[in-house]
This record gives sequence, C-alpha cells and structure tokens, in this order.
Amino acid sequence: MGDYYLAVDIGASSGRHILGSVKDGRIVLEEIYRFENGMKHEGDSLLWDTEHLFNEIVNGLKKCSELGRIPVMMGIDTWGVDYVLLDENDNVAGRTYGYRDHRTDGFPEKVYTVIPEKELYSRTGTQKQVFNTIFQLAALKDKEPGVLDKARTMLMMPDYFGFRLTGVKKQEYTNATTTGLINAASNDWDDELIGRLGLPAGIFLKPVKPGTRLGALRTEIKETVGFDLTVMTVGSHDTASAVMSVPSTADDTLYISSGTWSLMGVENPEAVTGDSAREANFTNEGGYDYRYRFLKNIMGLWMIQQVRHELNDGYSFAELCDMAEKEKDFPSRVEANAPRFLSPDNMQDEIRKAIKESGQREPENVGQMATVIYQSLAEAYAKTLNEIESITGRHYDAVNIIGGGSKAAYLNQLTANACGRRVIAGPDEGTAIGNLMCQMIGSGEFKDLKEAREAVAGSFDIKEYDPVNQGTA
Repeated sequence: MGDYYLAVDIGASSGRHILGSVKDGRIVLEEIYRFENGMKHEGDSLLWDTEHLFNEIVNGLKKCSELGRIPVMMGIDTWGVDYVLLDENDNVAGRTYGYRDHRTDGFPEKVYTVIPEKELYSRTGTQKQVFNTIFQLAALKDKEPGVLDKARTMLMMPDYFGFRLTGVKKQEYTNATTTGLINAASNDWDDELIGRLGLPAGIFLKPVKPGTRLGALRTEIKETVGFDLTVMTVGSHDTASAVMSVPSTADDTLYISSGTWSLMGVENPEAVTGDSAREANFTNEGGYDYRYRFLKNIMGLWMIQQVRHELNDGYSFAELCDMAEKEKDFPSRVEANAPRFLSPDNMQDEIRKAIKESGQREPENVGQMATVIYQSLAEAYAKTLNEIESITGRHYDAVNIIGGGSKAAYLNQLTANACGRRVIAGPDEGTAIGNLMCQMIGSGEFKDLKEAREAVAGSFDIKEYDPVNQGTA
C-alpha cells in the first residue's frame, strides 16, 4: 500500500473523511469518519454552522492519527455558491447563509436591471438560479450593506476551511465559477461586471487551479491532530470532483452526478454561451484543467429525501423504490425541476398541489407518491438529454451516473428506459474519488486525468442497464 491521501467531502446533509491509496494501479478507499451537516434556522434565515463544520474536519484528522493512517495530503470539497466573508482581521463578517435561504427572492430580476440576463449569460455562461452567489451578494448589498462594507475577502466554503487549516487564503477556480461572476472567456473574475453591480472588487482573490498546494497545517492544528500534511486545492466544487471520477476516457461522455441534486451534462473545451443554452437554462461550470462542465441542475433525490423525512424516516430508500415499482402504472407526473420544489414547507403537499393544478390524479399512498417522483425525475433526464444533443450537435450512446444516486437501481432502469440509452452506473463515491484523483495526479501517482480515469474503471464496481423500451429520446 502506498501513501494515504485524505478527501474531506462535505455535502449539504453530511460530511465524511475518506482515505485513499493506490495499490497495484487500483484506487483503494476507506471511510474513517462521518458527521452531520444541515442548514440551521435562525429566525427566518437559513445559515451554515461553519464552526461546527471546521471542528468536524479537525475531528476527522484526529481519527487518522488514532488509526495510525497518516495522510501525506488532503483536499476539501463542498457544494457551490455559498461563501464566507472575512473582515480586516480575518474574522467572519456577517452571517454565513445557506443557498436555500429566501432572502434572494426577486433579486435575479433586480440584477437584470443593471445587466440584462442575455448579456450576463454571454459573459459568464452561468444558468439562472435564485441562489447564485451573484444574487446572494446583491441581496446582501441591499439588505445588509454594513456587512459588505466590512468585508475584505470573500472565500467560498472549501477555501475558508483551507484558510482555517493553513493560514493561506486562496480561491479555487471550480467553486468560483458557481458564483456567476467569473468571465467564461478569461477564467477570472469579471471586473467590469463586479463594478457595475457595485460590489467591492478587492474581496475577490485571483482563482487558482485544482492541484495548487496551499501549504502545511497551522502549528496549533498540527499539535491538535498529531501530524502534519500538505493541503491541496482540488475540484472544490463537489460536482467538479465527481465529474473527474467518470470512468470513461471518451471525448463524448454524458454524465449525471446524482445525489441531492442531479447535475446532468458533458465536458467541453470551451463554454457554450449562446441563446439556445441560455434559454434551456444550462450552466458552464469550471472543471479540472479548465474543462467546462456544460450541465443542467436538476432537483435530484432532494424530493424523495424530503418525503422520507416527512414520513419520519420510517422507510429506507430501497423500500421506497420497491413501493414505487409496485405503483409503476400510476400516471401522474410533475415538473421535477420546478422552483416550487426547491424549499417547500412540505414536499408531499407541494407535489399534490402541483398534480391537482395540472388536473391529474393525486397520489393516495406512499408508493404512488414515490413513483411520481422517480418517474418525473427520469423524464427530466430524458428531456435534458434531448436538449444537450440539440445544443451540442452530438449524439451520446450512454448515460454515466456517478455519486450516491448510482446505487438506486430502480431509478437507473427508469433513466435507461426514458432516455433510450444504456446507463453506466458507478462509482458511487464519485466526489471523494475525484477529490483523491486530483491529489494523486498532483503527487505523481497518475500522470494525468486519462490515466486516473482508467484506474477508476478498474477499481470500482460499475453496473450497466439497458433500456427495456425506447423512451422519449
């Protein structure tokens, strides 16, 4: 067994520390620590508890020491769009909001009075999402201007934790591209756009590529955990890391990074910023080595996760899939990507309301509710596949599903049927694997992304699903 590398992968509901190493050309994983995460209600606001998250990062490092498996390097990835502001003393300025907070409602339209939507998309290639950082900062400027006045640095979430570990402030490129403020042609902040919006240009650090070494641990952290290592920037937007793990070296590869969100798209050498992409609400997010992830955000497993919580977590996801399959002939569908499902007070009520408004039959049991969600999601995938092929002018023979959702065999088969394409599912730990791949390439374990992807294909369980019948594609 070679050196250990540590991926700290923090999602919206949980985080984990996964050790990786290379043995006989294969990547070997071991999850050693897991912790809870979630947005906290404070009045009407939804906030992240950054101190809790940082303490858990350190606790996971302590676990490495307890196990005697000391990594030589680590990287951190999280979701996109959310940020931390630091004042002149590097203390947190203001509150750290979560992307489901409603303070940004109506702010896309306000921003478009300053820079029209079409022009904004042509500059950044970023899809319209009410929670994009550009709209968060516009809301902050309007509602809490004093906070922005105090700010001297803006760091995306993984960069903030990297700063807390090392004392070094750097802005990693892939997460920066989720802000809606990076120019797609220059791969740098769009200073003219920032100026027109009246945002303080000095808070934005020049983005660095995944694979940049931040440095060693701060002395107090090193003493706390009992060892030292090098912290490296990885594809710190979790989808950037996940897409690295797609076990294909073909140029025309279509993927779904499937989890709470489903991110469906392809990799391109250049951003696609024309009207057809904008009208279909596709985004161009930064990837490893300045690849562009041309993709659409789809609501994903969020809907079924919320229904499960509303049922007091009384069913496993496998049981929900089984119940959905038994009700597979239930005909009602919803638009899975409708904004109404982003953060409803009650997901089941919202689904029933949408179905009733469209004149369809309302679900009467859990299985019918589940089949509405899974079937609607598969149909959303098929629609998105058609859009991607139309916009890119390319045909895709297969859909590669990576991430936790790749284990949902029922949904994988529905996706194959709806898309009329072979589905290749796995690896399920895509984000952590991509995080580790970046470190391993940077350390010379693999010479490049192609070699690392070949190792992924030979290291993990990959399953295939053929379409049972031709669907809408």
